Amino acid sequence: MEYISLLEELKNKIKISQNRAILSVNKELIFLYYEIGKIILKNQSQKGWGSKIIENLAEDLRKEFPNMKGLSLRNLRYMKLFAESYPAEIVQEALAQLTWYHNQTLLDKVSSNKREWYAKKAIENGWSRNVMVHQIESNLYERMLLEGKTHNFSQTLPDKNSGLAAETLKDPYIFDFLNLSESYLEKELEDSLVENITKFLLELGKGFAYVGRQYHLEVGGEDFYIDLLFYHLKLRSYIVIELKTGKFKPEYAGKMNFYLSAVDDLLKHKDDNKSIGIILCKDKNTTIAEYALRDNSKPIGVSEYKLSLPAELAKELPTVEQLTKLGKNIESFNRYDNQILEFLEKKETATTKEISEILNLSDRRVRES
Repeated sequence: MEYISLLEELKNKIKISQNRAILSVNKELIFLYYEIGKIILKNQSQKGWGSKIIENLAEDLRKEFPNMKGLSLRNLRYMKLFAESYPAEIVQEALAQLTWYHNQTLLDKVSSNKREWYAKKAIENGWSRNVMVHQIESNLYERMLLEGKTHNFSQTLPDKNSGLAAETLKDPYIFDFLNLSESYLEKELEDSLVENITKFLLELGKGFAYVGRQYHLEVGGEDFYIDLLFYHLKLRSYIVIELKTGKFKPEYAGKMNFYLSAVDDLLKHKDDNKSIGIILCKDKNTTIAEYALRDNSKPIGVSEYKLSLPAELAKELPTVEQLTKLGKNIESFNRYDNQILEFLEKKETATTKEISEILNLSDRRVRES
């Protein structure tokens, strides 16, 4: 047993060291790209050089560093845009923790006022590049920060929790991973969400832990069942979710109030905060929902859900040919990722030459995309 404990301790230390090495190499790469971009911008500004200078630099740098493919013309243009778009402190605090491929995506797909927010969310939630793209295309920023959310959190929760609860709530939720008929029932919606619990948790956001479905509560000798029960690790609260396939009705708030009282009495630990309810409806009249929540003493939010992306976003979905190309690219990305990991497993630190080799792999990934 002592040997097994020793082995586990050493394995954990090695894994931590490997992760540090990967982060170290990635940060050096991002800092290098940012500095190159700043130098290009400075010389163009001070000496009046045009865009041709980037082509010349790409050609001359490739001659000087023939094995360093990260200095392609396409990459140099991204470096200039990268340096042009961010102050140094944002690069140090957030963007250096993301891969160059993440940063290229932010430059391509996100307007300047939203990039830092998506970057921090990607770090906080550990999003892969593809997950980040999905969140961008589903308008996560707007759904979490800009849309008119319907809740009474500021009246029913202490200040330290009301802001986080409001941020956690989305409107609408996008369940585009479900395959339901047009006349689906609430049970079918619930079944599909549980069958796709990993994707459902991703849409709910970080901090949600699944407790159960049709969760049984006995109150006054009678049986009651909550559609879906979660626990939020940051809020330290139970989250009761009720699913409705139609339009919001005021009586839904009364039923949710009952469930929250029962959960607070029967399940909540003394160190837990007040339980929170989320009513998910296919449609809602905001004014009616606000009236239903106004004098309710329990924290409740009302949101719509959609089974597909909005029409304007659906138009931007890739064609069959693009998906085929993407599939090939993912295979190559995985292959190069494995090469990088195998390389780093042998080292705890990286020299300039080794960083150059990582740049080569990174650029091959970009050129095949």
